[in-house]
Amino acid sequence: MEQEHIIEMLHITKEFPGIIANDDVTLRLRKGEIHALLGENGAGKSTLMSVLFGLYQPEKGEIRKNGQPVSIKNPNDATALGIGMVHQHFKLIEVFTVLDNIVLGAETTKLGFLQKREARKKVEALSERYGLKVDLDAKVEDITVGMQQRVEILKMLYRDNEILIFDEPTAVLTPQEIDELMATMKEFAREGKSILFISHKLNEIMEVSDRVTVLRKGRHVSTVDTKDVDKQTLSGMMVGRPVQLEIQKEPAKPGEVILELSHFTVPSRDRRHRDSVRDVNLQIRAGEIVCIAGIDGNGQTEFVYGLTGLERSTGRITLCGKDVSNAGIRARGADMSHIPEDRHKHGLVLDFTLEQNMVLQRFRGAPFQKAGFIDNRAVRGYAEKLIGQFDVRSGQGPVTVARSMSGGNQQKAIIARELDRDKALVVAVQPTRGLDVGAIEYIHSQLVQERDAGKAILLVSLELDEVMSLSDRILVMYEGEIVGELDPKQTTVQELGLYMAGAKRGTERGETA
Repeated sequence: MEQEHIIEMLHITKEFPGIIANDDVTLRLRKGEIHALLGENGAGKSTLMSVLFGLYQPEKGEIRKNGQPVSIKNPNDATALGIGMVHQHFKLIEVFTVLDNIVLGAETTKLGFLQKREARKKVEALSERYGLKVDLDAKVEDITVGMQQRVEILKMLYRDNEILIFDEPTAVLTPQEIDELMATMKEFAREGKSILFISHKLNEIMEVSDRVTVLRKGRHVSTVDTKDVDKQTLSGMMVGRPVQLEIQKEPAKPGEVILELSHFTVPSRDRRHRDSVRDVNLQIRAGEIVCIAGIDGNGQTEFVYGLTGLERSTGRITLCGKDVSNAGIRARGADMSHIPEDRHKHGLVLDFTLEQNMVLQRFRGAPFQKAGFIDNRAVRGYAEKLIGQFDVRSGQGPVTVARSMSGGNQQKAIIARELDRDKALVVAVQPTRGLDVGAIEYIHSQLVQERDAGKAILLVSLELDEVMSLSDRILVMYEGEIVGELDPKQTTVQELGLYMAGAKRGTERGETA
């Protein structure tokens, strides 16, 4: 007998200028199941969930809850129907406290006065029940990304939502936080809540989901039981071709030293705390990929900020034989390209067009400037070349506003721009965050190609599979210090984890496990 469907999205069509994001898509969610939504960047997954949550209105189609047609004109309608959503980019007010963010829009009042004590009790009970520990009095701007996601989940639970939408929930989490989230989702399902789970990570989908719906270029490809398929099958359905899940590369052939750091230190912004990065000494050579691995929050972000000039640092930085310790961002950029961790804050000007973002560092010189004026034809042609080469999907091509693009395609645009700058050192921070398996395959191959062309690659990644398979050397950072140097061919994920947790250190920097 067919299980009860709590939500049915029937023949949904949603259009934007120049693109049909959802083309006659049907999705059915059973009560108490975890249903994964899989597809390439720009396949229409987030758009479909935004339709269900009332952020978009479809041109065609019908939504039913428990078999009855419903009208969802806005998120308040969705909330009233028991539908909640954790967005890929969190919807939190940074200067508000955690508690204020959770109750915002669903405040308990009495005679016009906010009843915070009652709200606090309810949130504390939910936090205890599901193991979602947060500091309710902390400001959102002062807590980690993982904590912010807990706040978003508690927002849904506080509103007694029974249908939970998670849009790329693990894209910014550490491996430990991902494990916790997977366990929490399974607990929700056991209690009878129904979950829609958008992810690019096939391991997570195989682990946690009951069924998978695959979208490709806005259309429904198939819905299958997870137990009946494997990762290779899903990746092929998603991309439309066989995908190489293992990185193919020859052994590295390191050449001359491109980057050398001597006693490199990045002071903490808060003077009450010790330095964010302390006394780092390292060399990165042409023709190798060196990865900084570590649990999020152990100084990797500050390390990159200090290296690229976004933060003040002390010690000596030698890049391509030149001392750039006191040089600014632009001077360092002469020999360094940077794929930043935060694509919105440091990677793109969101209200600029895609073509304008493609030439952000290059518009002052040839061929993009003539007699002091930007040559728009040259900019357009260059952008179109990169869009085609890196498969950057957007509704209006080069003139698409960056803000309107999917997160994965924003990331591909940044990577295209930075790799094409042809610099001696490539600093790649979380380069495949939010990308689908086809895009990850391509980006990995591009980084290996850059390495083989004699570039030095500094990779900063939280993805252990990426760290182990892409790196030629692994440097582990713990509490702002390099605590071990590992050879990925001679170590294990378990040993790497011990270094990352601070339980093991090299007797001297440079020891190989």
